[in-house]
Order: sequence, then structure tokens, then C-alpha cells
Amino acid sequence: MNRTLAAPAASAAPADPVVQAPPPAAERGRDADLAPVTRTAGPRPQRVRRAARALGDRLRAAPLSLALLAALWALGAATGSLSAGPSRRLLGHAGVGLPTLAEGRWWTPVTSLLWCSGIGAYVFTSLLLLLVGPAAERRLGRLRTLGVLVGGQVVGTLLGAGLVALGSAAGEQWTASVADQVSVGPGVGLFALAGVLGYRLTVLWRRRLHLLVLLVPLVMTLYVGHLQSVQRCSAALVGLGVGALLSRGRPYLRSHGSSHTETRVLVALCLVAAACGPLIASLYDNASGPFNTFSELYFSHRLSPDEVADFCAVSAHECARAHAVERIFDTPGRLMAALFPALLLVLAAGLRRGLILAWRITVATELLWVALLAWLYLDAGPVSGDVVQYFVEAMLLPLLTTGLLLATRQRFRVRLSGRAVRRLAGVVGGAALLCSAAYVGLGRLVAGQFEPGATVRRLLHGLPAQFLPPAYNDLTPDYPIAVGPVALFLETYCGLAFWVVTLGALLTVFRRPVLHTDAAATARARALLTAHGGGTLSFITTWDGNHYWFDEDGRAAVAYRLVGTVALTTGDPFGAPDARAGAVVGFARHCDARGWTPCFYSVSAETRAAAARLGWRSVQVAEDTVVPLPELAFTGRKWQDIRTALNKAGKQGITAEWWAYPQAPLGLRDQIRAISEEWVSEKGLPEMGFTLGGLEELDDPDVRVLIAVDAQGTVHGLTSWMPVYEDGVPVGWTLDFMRRRSEGFRGVNEFLIASAALGFQGEGARFLSLSGAPLARSGQDEEPTGLQRMLDGMGKVLEPVYGFRSLLAFKAKFQPEYRPMYMAYPDPAALPGITRAIGKAYLPHLTPAQGVRLMRRLTG
Repeated sequence: MNRTLAAPAASAAPADPVVQAPPPAAERGRDADLAPVTRTAGPRPQRVRRAARALGDRLRAAPLSLALLAALWALGAATGSLSAGPSRRLLGHAGVGLPTLAEGRWWTPVTSLLWCSGIGAYVFTSLLLLLVGPAAERRLGRLRTLGVLVGGQVVGTLLGAGLVALGSAAGEQWTASVADQVSVGPGVGLFALAGVLGYRLTVLWRRRLHLLVLLVPLVMTLYVGHLQSVQRCSAALVGLGVGALLSRGRPYLRSHGSSHTETRVLVALCLVAAACGPLIASLYDNASGPFNTFSELYFSHRLSPDEVADFCAVSAHECARAHAVERIFDTPGRLMAALFPALLLVLAAGLRRGLILAWRITVATELLWVALLAWLYLDAGPVSGDVVQYFVEAMLLPLLTTGLLLATRQRFRVRLSGRAVRRLAGVVGGAALLCSAAYVGLGRLVAGQFEPGATVRRLLHGLPAQFLPPAYNDLTPDYPIAVGPVALFLETYCGLAFWVVTLGALLTVFRRPVLHTDAAATARARALLTAHGGGTLSFITTWDGNHYWFDEDGRAAVAYRLVGTVALTTGDPFGAPDARAGAVVGFARHCDARGWTPCFYSVSAETRAAAARLGWRSVQVAEDTVVPLPELAFTGRKWQDIRTALNKAGKQGITAEWWAYPQAPLGLRDQIRAISEEWVSEKGLPEMGFTLGGLEELDDPDVRVLIAVDAQGTVHGLTSWMPVYEDGVPVGWTLDFMRRRSEGFRGVNEFLIASAALGFQGEGARFLSLSGAPLARSGQDEEPTGLQRMLDGMGKVLEPVYGFRSLLAFKAKFQPEYRPMYMAYPDPAALPGITRAIGKAYLPHLTPAQGVRLMRRLTG
């Protein structure tokens, strides 16, 4: 079953399902010339050269950005700002800040755009300009780009300076510390430009760009806290507001939710920002942001000579501990200082893939951080108001991150195989055991190399400190201090070795392909499907989330999903044709023995008949549409819409290309994701699953993706096709995924399906299935029951939301054969539970807000 990006035209009415007489062979040959071509990614050097040429073309088309870049570096070289930054005199005349504005230098918001504060700032600004400038010139126009850049620079610098002035007047210590600063650099205007540009991008990149536009300056403000960080954050907010005003009324901007995949990416980006903030602040000697007060608890810093002297003034033991912590930074053990950021970056990779294991570890890590901070706070004894504020700020970030993870927990449902989890636990547990045993066991053997002498009890008491960053050594104040070479080796490398192994194991597991929970059963089912085949929808049994039942001889299988106590099958039984009817009986017994309610969903008439022999009832829930291919030709009046789409595509230079999604170029996959995200966002409703595939189902080498692409490489639409096997080879293909760009070629869906039909025909396939439209029927061959009338009414109610009936009418353009698809169930009393199970299977991530929105759409 498939979904379309936009409903077909309302005028498309179901046509006569009888396929007309085959045309002459010569006419079929002319149609065959329109068959799509198969593309594969070229060699890496060729792809690199192609990407370089494309980059060069884009830069040549952005003279404004290149001119600003050249002026920036030329002025920097002429004034000596590239190495040491602008001189104090130049800053006083060209930089913007409260001191220069107070002296009446009104031009500084504009002149600050022409210099940067040092070579690092020049490099960062140049990269930002090359990323944002050419895209803005192409989508906004040069004059508007220049206006937004200069206007954003002026408004952002003035607004940022004004906020600092207000904070200083209110007695805020952080803003008072930066009130005398003066800033330069076009980064302020560039962040405003990026905010406006985001509204001209696709939904996918609009969300990502807007999130980065907010996160980057916000993190810099919270951790670094310089005047320019505040100005960039102000400019980003201004750019987002101006962009919204300029783009008001554009229909493609009415976006609501995001897909599961995109939500995971956005959450991972937030975690990356939380991890990188303290790392970035550590590069600044004078970082003064409000969150920088606790950055040493997140990214351990080396003690200064004054801090060591303060500890030594307390006691000899404290002095020895301070020197021990200081000594760590002269060894590879200094890597432990970045433990928390490194762990969060690795976990972000798992969150991006939707792994529930990564989600659980991340929540546990954030809560552990809160617990450690609370322990340090309680251990501090009576504290002043400043210290209370210090710990409140310290706990704010992990609590906010935990709240974000809890709010999006339904999006992280992907499970690793049991074998992968067991191997990961074995590696991590083994590393912890070996490192702990080495520290305690070897430490006891060289007890004299610790001060004071190391007993087993003292070593165990100090063991947690070996696995925590240096900043948390205060949690175990009585641990023995290493003074000898072996003891120093243990203190340096035991914890470091454990975390190197652990982070490496986590990253390896997170980056590997995610398999089904029962990988062996999945492989067995796939081999059975390939060897013997099944129905037109049987390939969806290979999707993740299915369980499998096999008959005693292993010749037939049933894929199902267990929702509550309802075992909901994914289509017909598959395997040897003579064993499929028996599989219905066997699966029913299997469910009965476990107290489950079996339900065969979206099955053919053959499965319905086998269930009827058990006394089961059935109802039609969809209608499959099958197009025979051997004699197919697009001639005659009934094929006018299809011929028009093919002809218009040819005139506009649009061609059809076959790709395997896993091997497609990165740019192509990015466009596919953007088109899909646009569809999900515009609907504003939950993304459906179960028998409806998404992006994750494209990532299969046996699934073929057909794209419509123009001469500029822009993808206008795509379809995906699942194989229907017989005796080990595909004899037919089933449509699953269908999307089109909202501003692309309007007849792209007709063009893609027609091109696919011609391509499959040339390969000798017998048929293609346009899949089933749920809750839609072309006719009523049987007297409808009360349940059937209820389902027909439900389909009518859902039509404005999901357009299932319009989809069936669209498919009628291809003169298909209509084949009813049924739901077979054993007991009418179980229908309420079955209905809930079907709803849960199709909408597993339905949130309360989406449920309310759905009901409003249905009742409006």
C-alpha cells in the first residue's frame, strides 16, 4: 500500500477496469523507447570531480558573496588583522559596542561587517559565508541578500548591545563583565541571513537550518558569553522573524509535525550542541557565559597555579591531591577530561538512528550527571546564594535534555538484535571487570607506591574516581594517591582504557545496520519468500517489527505483529503454494494455544476462503489494483492522461532513472528525504506505518527506486517498487512509496508509474501492482454487511485527511484489474480489540496533540 504526496486531481474518475485489446507490436515498440534507464553511482574520483564542478558553478553564480569574501580578506591583510586581530585603534573606530556607541560613532554597526577578530574568526566567517551566501543569492536575489545581510548586521549588533546594557543596569554580573567589549565581524548579519534563507528551503532543511541558526549562537552565548555571541543570537531571532513576515501566506510553509527520522536527527543535533558547548568555551581564555560557571564539571579544566596554592594552604593531603589532579593533564589520562562530551557525541549517533538503547543510556547519563551534581552540592555543606545559583545553573542543562528525550520517547523504538546487545554488554562488562581488577589487584601488590598505603578497602573506595573525569575527584576524598611508577600507570590508564573500549563498542554497534530482533527468523522468512513467493504485498513481511510463525515442515510462514493480545498478520501466508492454506489453520492453532486473537489482514480471496472453512468471518478492507504487462501499450482514449504526462515530461527534459537507494549518491538521497519530509510536514498528521512503507523501507537492495529528474539534477518525484517472487525470481512488482515535490512537474506520478510499467515490461515481468487503497472499493459485488457499511463510512470520513478514495480513483487511470483485499477474523466479539490493534499498528506514534488535530480535521 502506498501514500501520495498530494491527492490526484478531483476530476480523475475511476475508469472501466477492462484492459483494451493489445495494440500492434510497432506501437508497443514506440512506448518501449520511453522506458527508464538504470543508474549507478560512479567511481569516487568521478563523483569528487562532479561535486567540485558543481561547487565551482555555484560560487561563480554568487558574485556578491565572493566580493564580500575577497574584501574581508583584503582588508584583513592590509590592516594586519589576520594574525593579531584588529588593532585597538581600528576597533575603536570600526567595532561596535556600548563604548563606541556612547562616543557617537553611529557608523560602527556597518563598518563592523568588514573585519574579524583574528585568523580563527576569519576562517569560521569565510566558511559560513560560503555556505549561506550563494544559496541566499540564488533563492532571495542579490539585492535582497545584501539588504538582509546589512540590515541584520545593524539590527543584530544594536539589539545585542542594548540587551547587554539592560542586563548591566539590572545588576546581572555576566552582562556587566562584557559591557566594555567591542566586536567586529559579518557573522552577525550572516546569522540573520541564514534565518531568512531557511524559509525558502524545503521543510527538511528549513528545520535543520533554523535549529542550527538558533543553537549555535545560543550555545556560544550561554558558554562563551562575549558581546558578539549575544549579537549573533539577537540577529538570528531577527532573521527568523523577518523571514516569517516575508514568507507569510506561502502554502508550503504550513508545516506541523516532522517524520520519525527527522525528529531523531533534530534531537541528536540538540545533544551535540549540549556536548560541544563546554568544548568550545574551553578554547576561550576569557569565556564568561552564564553556563560557563560549571563547565569544569562537564569538561574538566587544568588547575591554575593559584588554585594549586589554595589547596596546598588547606592541608598536605589536599595539596597532594591537587598535584595528582594536575599531573593527569601531563599524561594521556587528560582525555578523561572530555568524558561527558565524548559520551554524548557517541550517544547522539545512536539517537540519530532511533535506537532505544541509545535513548535509555542517554537518559541514564543525564540523570547520573544530575545525581553527581546533587552529591557535590550536598557535600559542600552550608553554601551561599551564589553557590546555590551555581548548582541550579549546573542542573538546568541535563534536566532540559532529559525533558526533551522524554517528550520524544515514542520516536526511539528501533531495537538492536539480542545478540548485538549481549555482545555489547559482554564487552563493556568485561572491560569494567578487567580494569577494576587491574587497579585493585595490581594496586595491592604495589601498595607502597600509594600515599597513604593502599589497602584493598582504600583501593575499592577510590575505584569510582578512576572512571570519572578529574573534576569529580572530590566525590571520593580519601582515595590513595599514586606516587610510584606502577601506581601512576594504573591511575592514568585504568579508567581511560575502560572508556576507550566502551565508547568504541557503542559507536560500532550504533553504526552497524539495524537488524530485526530475531535476525535468524528474518533471514529464514526472506529465503522462503524468495524461493516460493506469496501475494503482491508479501514483501512487506521483510520489514522490521514483524514476528514469524513457520509450519512444521518449514514450507510456509506467516508474518504478524502482536499488539496487545491480537496477532495481526502482515498480508497472506507465504511459501510453497500448496502449504499456504494449511498455514492459516496452523497459525490459528498457534495463536489459540497462547491466548491470542488471530486476524488475517489485507489478504487475498484464497486466504479468505481458507479462513472461512474454519468458520471465520471476513470483510473487505482495501482493493488491490493489478496491471497486466505483456500486452500493455498506452494507446487509445483511455490512456490520454498517461500519454500527456509522458509527453510533457519529455518536453521539460525530465527523465526516469532506476536507483537502488543504498547505493544512490548522497545528494540524491538528500532530495528524497526532503521530499518525504515535506509530505509529512504538510499533512500535519501522524506518519502511518504497518503496511505503508517509509524512508526506512527504501533502504533495501531488493527494492527499486524510480525517480523523475530534470537536466539540473532536481528530483521531481519518486516511486519505490517491491518484488513479487516466484521460483526465486521477480515476476511482478508492487508500488509502495510514492512522493512528488510540491513545486515540481505536476504529472510526475503518472509519468513515473507509466515509465516503471514500460521498464518492467521490457524485463519480462508479468504484472505490476499499484497496491491497495485502504478503506476504498471500486464496486460492491456482494451485499454489504453492517460492518462493511461502517468501514465504507469510515473511508468517507477519512477521505479529506488521507485521500484513500482519491488514490483509488487515480489508479483507475492505468486500467487495472481490481482484486479485493479482506480482513478475516474468528469472532465478532473480538472486533473492538482488533480495531484498536489495527489503529495502533498504523499509528504507533500518535501523540495526544496529533489525535486532537486528527479529530478536528475529521469533524471540520
